[in-house]
Amino acid sequence: MILRDAIVVQSLDPVSVAVGDVRIEDGRIASIGGLAGGGPTRDCSGCVVVPGNVCAHTHLYSALARGMPYALAPPEDFVQILQRIWWRLDRALDEHEVRASALVGGMEALLSGTTTLVDHHASPNAVDGSLDVIADALGSMGVRSVLCYETSDRDGPEVAQAGLAENRRFLERAARGELPLARGLVGAHAAFTLSDDTLEACAEIARDLGVGIHVHVAEDRVDAHGPVSRLASAGALDERSLLAHCVHLDDAEIELVRTVNATVAHNARSNMNNSIGRARVGLFGDRVALGTDGIGSDMFEESRTAYFRLREDDSTAGADWALARLAEGARLAGRSFGEPLLGTLVPGAPADLVVLDYPAPAPLRAESFAGHWIFGLSSRSVRDVMVGGELVVQDRRLTRVDQDQLAHEARIDAGRLWRRLDEVASHQFQAEGARPWPSPAKAG
Repeated sequence: MILRDAIVVQSLDPVSVAVGDVRIEDGRIASIGGLAGGGPTRDCSGCVVVPGNVCAHTHLYSALARGMPYALAPPEDFVQILQRIWWRLDRALDEHEVRASALVGGMEALLSGTTTLVDHHASPNAVDGSLDVIADALGSMGVRSVLCYETSDRDGPEVAQAGLAENRRFLERAARGELPLARGLVGAHAAFTLSDDTLEACAEIARDLGVGIHVHVAEDRVDAHGPVSRLASAGALDERSLLAHCVHLDDAEIELVRTVNATVAHNARSNMNNSIGRARVGLFGDRVALGTDGIGSDMFEESRTAYFRLREDDSTAGADWALARLAEGARLAGRSFGEPLLGTLVPGAPADLVVLDYPAPAPLRAESFAGHWIFGLSSRSVRDVMVGGELVVQDRRLTRVDQDQLAHEARIDAGRLWRRLDEVASHQFQAEGARPWPSPAKAG
């Protein structure tokens, strides 16, 4: 495949721009610029080709929840939001709705120019095999993914053990090379819902299989009592760790995150929606990526919101900050896939890219591209999407599945899920003490 006559953004951090043809061979970028020779072509004149976006933290299981009816008393704090909404929803999920949610999330990711999803999954009544279901659903439409199961003691020791087993089983399958488009991390909910033994078991799996832990950290003040230090004490904190949110960390805990070189997934829109405060993203160094925390997968919108949120506190922040955060998300995914060039469009890089139909109204060069990204480009410009050299979106339509039929079936699935949710009571987990259940080894 040859993409003809494009403006090609070869790198987001630092920004590098070329003009010419993009030749793709064997799923990788073969060359850029000049005449690329013969072969199937796509006319990209007047278009901008950019690396595929990566969402560094999401919850696909929330994909069927938009507009979901709510009849309980309004939540008064973050824990009640979890108890009355999300911890009810995840207990209502069965395997069918897990798949349907992943399909909807994957569809919306591709159509918005996101080629890789880093997902944090929970379905306490359908744990076993749930990550296979998600990997299969996303892979069926050509989405790259990094998956984990959200281990937690909030539903009791048996569910916690099932979560540990699901993480290990899926990671071992990925290590055998059975999942071309999927990799894994070890999932853990948050320190305040994890016993010491369960947290240490997560760390043991991560060490055994050479991966990191994907965990919520200090999203709310309920989890602000030394969560990073606790992760470190359990052996669950290193340069492979992915720490979502990190809103309520003190200076010492932030310094510990920087010292071990862990990655922070910043979720600006979710933090604003839940009224939990502002993450001090400027203090974490370069290893800050962007996620949505389940509010879709549109990284154009997420990066723009995160940038404007930062500018409220720091008027010196440049628009290239948002591009660097997206590039960091790609580096995170690249480490999972053993693809250090993922997120770039240079010879040898995986051909994960997006063609934007964007007739630039001002000169588009390396030094001006960040301004175009923040103030002009958006997901509505997405025309084509390629993952691993395959066109998975062509002329704004998915190529592998019928997106209209998928949306129709999802509406039926969502109605079924909502009716089941009516039968699920508010979760009774209490945050006090941060160790709600006896550890499995000590039960009884």
